Amino acid sequence: MRAKDAERLGTIRMLQAAIKQREVDERITLDDAQVMAVLEKMIKMRKESVEQFKAGAREDLAAKETAEITQLQAYLPQQLSAAEIDAVITAAIASSGATSIKDMGKVVAAVKQQAAGRADMAAVSAIIKSKLGA
Repeated sequence: MRAKDAERLGTIRMLQAAIKQREVDERITLDDAQVMAVLEKMIKMRKESVEQFKAGAREDLAAKETAEITQLQAYLPQQLSAAEIDAVITAAIASSGATSIKDMGKVVAAVKQQAAGRADMAAVSAIIKSKLGA
């Protein structure tokens, strides 16, 4: 507020409102993992909005959403690199004994425990699917 950064302040207030809304709806107090899930959901929604705005030739709104994504990502933990994600997936495949696409659920569950909030799980799922030979 003191820096007079209205866009960042608006994004922070929007995040606080989303967290509070979920707490009120579910009558619980969110822990860190649940707050990360709210953050990830907000980022995902904004990414989808950016695609829609670009398809509708609304670059001004797409730029606003992209700025919000950047501001929200500052509150997520450091993202894993591609090499780190690959190592986590390889270890999960080895530890679960997965051999085919039918075992993908086991691998995703193992990877999600280690990479939750630190990797895009849609991209991780695509990598797992390619490694299991789908």
